[in-house]
Amino acid sequence: MTSTPLPPAAARLNRSLDADRLAADLAQVTGHTWDLQQGRAPGGLLGTVTDIDWRVLPLIAPNGDADRTDPGGPGPDTYAPTAWLDRMPYLAEVLASIPAPLNAARLMALGPGAVGERHCDPKYSLARGCARLHIPLTTNPDAVLYLDGTEHTWQPGEFWYGDFSREHAVRNLGTTTRVHAVIDTLFTTELASLFPPAWQEQLADADALINYLTPLDRAIPAGLPRTLHLPAGFTDFSRDQPLDGDPTPAELGHAADHLTLTTAERTFALLPAGPGEWRFSAWSEARTLAPTPDGGAVLHARHGRTHAHRTLTAATA
Repeated sequence: MTSTPLPPAAARLNRSLDADRLAADLAQVTGHTWDLQQGRAPGGLLGTVTDIDWRVLPLIAPNGDADRTDPGGPGPDTYAPTAWLDRMPYLAEVLASIPAPLNAARLMALGPGAVGERHCDPKYSLARGCARLHIPLTTNPDAVLYLDGTEHTWQPGEFWYGDFSREHAVRNLGTTTRVHAVIDTLFTTELASLFPPAWQEQLADADALINYLTPLDRAIPAGLPRTLHLPAGFTDFSRDQPLDGDPTPAELGHAADHLTLTTAERTFALLPAGPGEWRFSAWSEARTLAPTPDGGAVLHARHGRTHAHRTLTAATA
């Protein structure tokens, strides 16, 4: 069987932004030194700090935490704007207009002389339903993004998608700092409509996972809390087979406007996905949970166009 070619690794979206207004917004938040990017280990523990001049100002972050320079991941928090976004009204307007659910949005500043190592970020693939967008705010000719064998010098006023699940790296050999807004979203039909026509033609046959955009019911299902015995892979995001693994108990409960799923090790926030389904905050509809009236649940696992499900009956609770 011949596999369908992936769309190109980068696409300029069909929307132009006001470079002067972006620069004016940036001037409102550069009165202090931004923090270096720091990762997070599973469970929310602080990870390593970058060893190059690669600084971050969080605009949308887990729980609106202005100290979070990482993009976050599945855990107890939902995403909310930080106080920094209040100082950037134009960029706030742009973010609000993106036709997809947003996760993290950060300003990322690559200092002069900074060179990053080549790597891949597997989460940000169309097969997983996740996308990463870039809006350049300021740059120079020697600030380059290497992505899947091609070098890019994206310019202020442009709006770009990049498939960062492919090999990529950044370098800035210029004398000024390069600043991009880096926005993590779920991939939707509405977002795809901003891509060039030729890209959309290839997408029609590509192995992509499309998420819902339309407003979904946040009503809390009846009969919570309840205990479910989930396959171990369902809450292990290092696994590509979330329906595999030995059963492990987890309590399904709720907070004010979302569900919670608590295992022996961690608590996760769940947000509305497809009708009747809930996804993990910071993740796509690649794995969802649909509570059933009998006290069980249906687990869904998607990867691109492939869809599997597993029913947990009340008898397993």
